[in-house]
Amino acid sequence: MARVLVIGGGGREHALARGLSRSSSVDRVFVAPGNDGMVDVAECVVAKTLDDQARAASELDVDLVVVGPEQPLVDGLADRLRASGRTVFGPDSVAARIEGDKAWSKQLMLDAGVPTAAAAAFDRLEPALEHVRSTGGQCVVKATGLAAGKGVTVCSDVATAEAAVRACLVEAVFGEAGSSVLIEERLDGPELSVFAVSDGREVATFAPSRDHKRLGDGDEGPNTGGMGAYTPVADATDALVANVAEGVVGPTLDALRARGVEYRGLLYVGLMLTADGPKVLEYNCRFGDPETQVVVPAFDGDLYELLRGAAEGSLGTRGPLPSDGAAVGVVLASAGYPASSTKGVPVPGLVDLETTDDEIVFHAATRRSDAGWETNGGRVLCAVGRGADVAEARKRADALAGRLEFQGAQRRHDIGAREAS
Repeated sequence: MARVLVIGGGGREHALARGLSRSSSVDRVFVAPGNDGMVDVAECVVAKTLDDQARAASELDVDLVVVGPEQPLVDGLADRLRASGRTVFGPDSVAARIEGDKAWSKQLMLDAGVPTAAAAAFDRLEPALEHVRSTGGQCVVKATGLAAGKGVTVCSDVATAEAAVRACLVEAVFGEAGSSVLIEERLDGPELSVFAVSDGREVATFAPSRDHKRLGDGDEGPNTGGMGAYTPVADATDALVANVAEGVVGPTLDALRARGVEYRGLLYVGLMLTADGPKVLEYNCRFGDPETQVVVPAFDGDLYELLRGAAEGSLGTRGPLPSDGAAVGVVLASAGYPASSTKGVPVPGLVDLETTDDEIVFHAATRRSDAGWETNGGRVLCAVGRGADVAEARKRADALAGRLEFQGAQRRHDIGAREAS
């Protein structure tokens, strides 16, 4: 029986740990550092630094390490683990530049012939300001480095675009991640997330999902790390997904191999479905959050065998992966999010909460004290409902989220609403 270590501590990692724990091949699942809400499916390990996590993988003698967040991958955790003989699902540090360096990633897309928005990179203020003025402010300003999902500003006017540029290059809002900016043409259309599992050559795709990035109903308010997601997505046809696998992921893997890089892990393709066809908005080098919280519960297969095969370079399957029904996830965030977070607020709905396979709670930022469950960060919980279709799943998710609300909680009530109408 296998032992698995998941790196990370949020809702995405809870979903991965739960999915892995359900494999008949898995005996024990560890999460480093994890959080108090994961003890239903995993054993938490006190290991926050790369050194500690590499040491934990060795001491626990795990058969597979699954790296959740992007930062450890960019920092080279997968390289270190592979060098020590561990099997790792997650790309090495060079391949992780696909997320860690947006300018490098954009050039990779162009070299691979992948359809994407036109863009230009700048590390000096005045040329960047001149460029956004030339677009009339109809552009997207991105910090080129890792900014925890918050370094992107979609602009509709020059003033907003200039402020976004200054926030990166002058005010250093995103630190080193914003020391240069990528300014892209603004595309129009619905967004789509496609998770592609790769062993370096072969590709298998999970059911596509769609997340909701704005804080409030009707896509109002500031951008967040994600306030909810759903799967399946009606406009993500089989033909479209096949086109993404063959016309986007395949050429990208080829372009990486031409650079001497074999990508073993999850390639997250963020798309916009434009009038001219799907175009890539971004690549991420890991599972998305909160999309994982709906994609993994809907996956109808053995998650361990899938990820282990990819990590070993023998995926064993290709094309669309099987999915069962629909799943909708509603995030509950603390007061002040995304600008800040509120900690220590009681979450009474978690006391004696009973869940089923169709009503699942993933913990992202909770902790357990003598007084009970309380908040411990920005995005606190994700309430997931499953059903035969999105309409049924969202009813369950909304009802569950309602039972979990706490003082100051922020959540959307329209996750998947358009799909279900």
